[in-house]
Amino acid sequence: MGLSLTHDVSAEALARFDMLIDVRSPGEFAEDHAPGAVNLPVLSDAERAEVGTIYVQDSRFRARRIGAAYVARNIARHLETALKDRPGGFRPLVYCWRGGMRSNAMATILSQVGWPTAVLSGGYRTYRRHVTARLYDGALSLRFILLDGHTGSGKTEMLGKLAARGFQALDLEGLAAHRGSLFGALAGRAQPSQKLFESRLLAALDGFDAAQPVVAEAESSKIGERMIPPALWAQLAHAPRIELIAAPAARARYLVGAYRDIVEDRAALDAALARLPVRVGGERLATWRRLADAGDFAGLAEAVMALHYDPAYDRSRKKHDRPLLGAVGLDPTDPASFEAAADAVAALARA
Repeated sequence: MGLSLTHDVSAEALARFDMLIDVRSPGEFAEDHAPGAVNLPVLSDAERAEVGTIYVQDSRFRARRIGAAYVARNIARHLETALKDRPGGFRPLVYCWRGGMRSNAMATILSQVGWPTAVLSGGYRTYRRHVTARLYDGALSLRFILLDGHTGSGKTEMLGKLAARGFQALDLEGLAAHRGSLFGALAGRAQPSQKLFESRLLAALDGFDAAQPVVAEAESSKIGERMIPPALWAQLAHAPRIELIAAPAARARYLVGAYRDIVEDRAALDAALARLPVRVGGERLATWRRLADAGDFAGLAEAVMALHYDPAYDRSRKKHDRPLLGAVGLDPTDPASFEAAADAVAALARA
């Protein structure tokens, strides 16, 4: 059974295979990989480092011999575990960093088993060039509607409500693993690399129907440490918006629940307050700490909103000047109010 080569990394092309096998090391895979890929490394991180060191500092022949032994053992283990129940018609696509020795070693053995196996020509680099071309050099054919509003108005939750009502929803904060503010880091969950964020983003965009609008939050150009790529930002910066309006006290109460992990971690709360990009002053900071000591986190949230978040939102709104489709008032802490607001937002989005 011979090998075949493929150059097409579109979602439609990749869907023709039963499994997309990434044979790079776990560290390479963690930094970025094609959506849906399964990591079956032929060299571990430590083995790859060892072989590379021997190749550079000692002997290329010795490095290849040692590497071949590692590769053979690892492929054998994958055949006995992850691939043991695959049927005769199983069609895998294999890739490594640049479509070289690692992917060809795996593909050769899989083809000898009898499975029609393909190798991604150029490897991961081909895939990455595809992502870059789409998100940096290309133009998206999608139409967006933005959910806008001050911090605490429930935009992320509203996005979910609209998805339940049949709208296409792009959860940028979910893809970036960040809630989009100085307090937005998720406890125990690091943000993906910029490359992996872009891979997840492109997969989400490719899943949308261009004939229907996509609803997203009105974000800044960065979510935590992740940058929204130019092709998408060009669309979001000028997309029409629906504004959610809620009273400051209600927004503060909502934030206490939404940021419960920060509220319950005093060290994380103090660190976040110290990162505010505005001059707080010792007296104001002492007042905020007294509010936290007293458990008045809603009061603390309202104070921080008034000093930083609301003015920052107002400046951003003036800067981007996105067209306004309408405004919807709600109490984000009241489920009935939220549901009624979701119906009103849906009606505006459909208009």
